[in-house]
Amino acid sequence: MDLHLTLDRSAGRLAGQLADRLRDLVRRGVLVPGHRLPSTRDLAGDLNVSRGVVVTAYEQLVAEGFLVSRQGDGTRVARAPVAEPAPASGSAAHRRVLRLAAGMDAGPADPPGIAYDLRPGKPDLASFPRERWATAMRDVLRELPHVELNYPDPAGTRALRTELAGYLARVRAAVAEPGTVVVTAGVAHALSAVPRILLEEGHRLLAVEDPLAHQQLPLIRATGVRVVGVPVDEEGIDVAALARTRARALLITPAHQFPTGVVLSPGRRAALVEWARAADALIIEDDYDGEFRYDREPVGCLQGLAPERVVLAGSVSKALSPALRLGWAVAPPWLAIRLRAARALYDLGSSVPDQHVLARMIATGAYDRHLRLMRRRYRDRRDAFISTLTRRLPEIRVHGVSAGLHAYLELPAGTDEAEVVAQASALGVAVEGVAPMRLRHPGPPAIVVGYARVPERRLAEAVDLLAQAVSDAGRAEPTPRERTDRAR
Repeated sequence: MDLHLTLDRSAGRLAGQLADRLRDLVRRGVLVPGHRLPSTRDLAGDLNVSRGVVVTAYEQLVAEGFLVSRQGDGTRVARAPVAEPAPASGSAAHRRVLRLAAGMDAGPADPPGIAYDLRPGKPDLASFPRERWATAMRDVLRELPHVELNYPDPAGTRALRTELAGYLARVRAAVAEPGTVVVTAGVAHALSAVPRILLEEGHRLLAVEDPLAHQQLPLIRATGVRVVGVPVDEEGIDVAALARTRARALLITPAHQFPTGVVLSPGRRAALVEWARAADALIIEDDYDGEFRYDREPVGCLQGLAPERVVLAGSVSKALSPALRLGWAVAPPWLAIRLRAARALYDLGSSVPDQHVLARMIATGAYDRHLRLMRRRYRDRRDAFISTLTRRLPEIRVHGVSAGLHAYLELPAGTDEAEVVAQASALGVAVEGVAPMRLRHPGPPAIVVGYARVPERRLAEAVDLLAQAVSDAGRAEPTPRERTDRAR
């Protein structure tokens, strides 16, 4: 098959362009499931590009679940999800949506005594682009029509939803349009609103990754749903274990699982979509650390594979500042309407000037430039952190550092995890243990360390103190099973 692929050489990013073209052909059904793609060498020759460009594009789409690659069988199109139809106009679900739509108007402070705050989930607040934001705000206030200062559309301003739809399609390979984007007060807002809607739809159980960020549990449980943990391994969530829970809703962080840092594997992505369809389930995709990947192009979002089954939740909390309370949810159309209804009912939406500022920054490329700057800065800090850690604590296994702003540090077997955290705090270093993040599935002693807020020189100092804390903590008393194993 002649794929009729064209690349704009003047625009650069040839591998990304090729991945975008192939992804679009799969989505439109031009490339059907099982279709074998040209070899990387042949396609490189046809396009007159280096073979590495094609290899990178294929690898990207394999990671996202659009392609599969097997030894001796080449690269083929994965089994493509078929979009499910919207509720029929006469269905009960459709009538509920119309009734809801009718009548709607068109971090905690640093702990005392801590010199090195290495708790995860915190960006470099000193890097917030104050001047750029202030300039954009002045322009917005000068040019914004008076009518825009009225009560806003509860789903968000049209300007921001339009820019977000384009940005997420371009950067995260999402299937988005302004009508399916709802502006939220950060990801936490979406994690509170969506389960409440699911509860109204008859869902009583929400599956979550185990371990997960323990700060999320009170927020989710306050919605009234019951939480069940599903174990995570080196490929991501265990889909077979998920199916056994009988849950029909799932919260997941596939881009960079918190806290383990695992990226959901291509096979698990495909299995997860199959599970969602078979179970008539909804997936809430927390796009945690989706913008920050250092070894390759960011893996496209799960929502791009099954937009009718996935809600993509993201925010600018890591990219800019959590103080802005600006986020988004890209949802199936029926759920986007429900989310808009919820905003109209409970809080009437987000700040209009701030939404227009963010829309302007995306439209002008200022947001992309800021992200590029922060990726370089965070990569440098990660490298400094890992270099010192490898030298001072070679016995620790490091996971999840190819992306994001934190590292998952697996401590030597038998180490008292809680004591390491306490000793580090006594030395002025704040880290978090993983045990409080586990629901019911045990795991090795480990700590989670964020490296985004601390400059390279001070990171080295913090690691020296952390090494002392690990040494001072010693080993915990062995469990009966460990004593039995040692006796053998």
